[in-house]
Amino acid sequence: MPDSPARRWHAWSSASTPWTVADSARGLVATENDPDAGPGGRISQAFQLIELTERALGSAVIYEREQGSSWAEISQYLGTGPAEAEERFAANLDGWDTAFDVPYRLDDTGRKRIPQLPTAAYDPALACDYLDRWAYLQRLGTDQHQAVSSGLIMAAPEDESSSVTP
Repeated sequence: MPDSPARRWHAWSSASTPWTVADSARGLVATENDPDAGPGGRISQAFQLIELTERALGSAVIYEREQGSSWAEISQYLGTGPAEAEERFAANLDGWDTAFDVPYRLDDTGRKRIPQLPTAAYDPALACDYLDRWAYLQRLGTDQHQAVSSGLIMAAPEDESSSVTP
């Protein structure tokens, strides 16, 4: 898997999935006037949370592989063997690698482009602003307004950096 600052940035940018999980879990807190208290409402929310958590786990595995973690290292946190972990997440990694070559696919009508990379990959600055604001509002251990993005170095897209003369 070729490594580059852009790939590492895109791997990090999929970190938006955990905040989605956190916000969805908050919806399972019962309140007196809960609008989702109808039949099946809690089950539907809990099932959606499981699906989001699976996506977050896939993103975390991609991130770890992009950082150089071996399947043996990853598998010990999953409670499986390395071969089983690799097999379980092979489709996630294949989709990730393919998305860099084909960042969009057409829908069934052939008229609408569907992004294949995390949303943040297409507009990293907006994603940083959003995640920084979310972390600040959640008070995730800091009152810093750029808790997420403060340590990041934004890489120029590869097409732009190759056209710059020193």
